[in-house]
Parts: sequence; structure tokens; C-alpha cells
Amino acid sequence: MKGPGGSGYRRSSASDTAKGMSSVQGVAREIADGHEIKFERYLKYPVDRVWTALTQPALMVLWLAEAEVEPTTGGRVQLRWLNAKEPTTEIVARGTVTAFDPPHLVEYQTDIHGRLRWELQPEGEGCLLRFTCTIALPADHLLMNMAGWHMHLEHLSDALEGQSVNWPEWWTVHYPRWQEIHDQYTGLRK
Repeated sequence: MKGPGGSGYRRSSASDTAKGMSSVQGVAREIADGHEIKFERYLKYPVDRVWTALTQPALMVLWLAEAEVEPTTGGRVQLRWLNAKEPTTEIVARGTVTAFDPPHLVEYQTDIHGRLRWELQPEGEGCLLRFTCTIALPADHLLMNMAGWHMHLEHLSDALEGQSVNWPEWWTVHYPRWQEIHDQYTGLRK
């Protein structure tokens, strides 16, 4: 998604909000070996609480995936997505913790989802979350990937509110919202 000045990033505008777009849209740019997707969200919770949701497997399963994480740089990470359409399909990202600076930065380099980086900084009574996914993927998969991460960040907000994703019913309960987000991103490209 090209933004002003050819930076490759596109930010939501007042006209996007008027069209029903959230002000927390992701932005993307093409890079030499794929795409870089970024989201920035203000969360009303303090850094420590959000950090726990980002790094503790018992909480990660509420919004992201079933996780095994060795919490240290160089540690092993495995994320098993629980929203596979077919119960026999297993989607597992395996990799390494490439940055770990509690409670401000965690980054994973994974085999199927590229580099996943979460950064937190205090802001007022809450915090600012910056999420970056750097991934080699075909251009025609970019909007699906953006909609997926957008949805996971909505799930994170819900988890911080005490709600968990109903993973077995994801395709019935949550897929319509994913499709709505995907359609909004598609509309932005036109």
C-alpha cells in the first residue's frame, strides 16, 4: 500500500474513518525480500499488563496461538494457530526469540510468519504497542496477512478486557469480522 511521498506506508485518514474504517489500520510497504507490515495501537493498560499478554503462553492462547516460548534471546518459540479451518490441519510457526528486552520488546523469527516484533512504550496511563511483521510473501497474499494481524490485535484488546477467542468456532464467530477487515483493506487499494 503506497502512502504519501512514496514511502510505501499508508496511514488511515479522516476519510477512512468516515467510511467506517478504524483509526488503527495497518500499513505496509514492499521491501527487497517481501513486505513489512506495521500496526500501532494505543492500549489503555500499562506496559507490564500488556507485556504479560504478549509473552506468557497461558495468556497468548487467549488472542494469538498456543505458544511455547523460551523467554530469552536465542530461545525457542513455537506458535500453533488454533483457527485452522479443518481440525486435521495444523498451522505451526517455529523459530527463535531474536530480541527479548522485558517489558518493552519481544521479537521472533519464524519459519512461516517471518519476523514478528512487538514493542511497548508507556503512554499516559496506558501504552503504545507497535507490531511489525516482516515476511516474504506474494503480493496477492498481503491483504490476507494484514487482515489476519489486524484481527489478532483486536483479539489482544479483547483478551486484555478478559475475553478469550472461541477458537473452535473461529470460522463461524470471527471469520465474518476478518472478511470485513479484508474487504476494507481491499477498498483502500482501489
